[in-house]
Amino acid sequence: MTQDNVNHPSHYNEAGIECIEAIRATLGSEFPAYCKGNVMKYLWRYQYKNGIEDLKKAQVYLNWMVEYLEQNEG
Repeated sequence: MTQDNVNHPSHYNEAGIECIEAIRATLGSEFPAYCKGNVMKYLWRYQYKNGIEDLKKAQVYLNWMVEYLEQNEG
């Protein structure tokens, strides 16, 4: 199986639990702000660190933010 550093990095999974799921459960309604911060981080650094991979990571966080807001704010 190929390593997916954008959607499912192996270093963010312990005992079958993805770190993002624990964060989502812990933060509850604050989860969108967490996502927004990560979008900003990855957009800020993409030219200097991981290029397109960082843009894809920003996109993942933005998608999670949109999904959360659609499910919870209608």
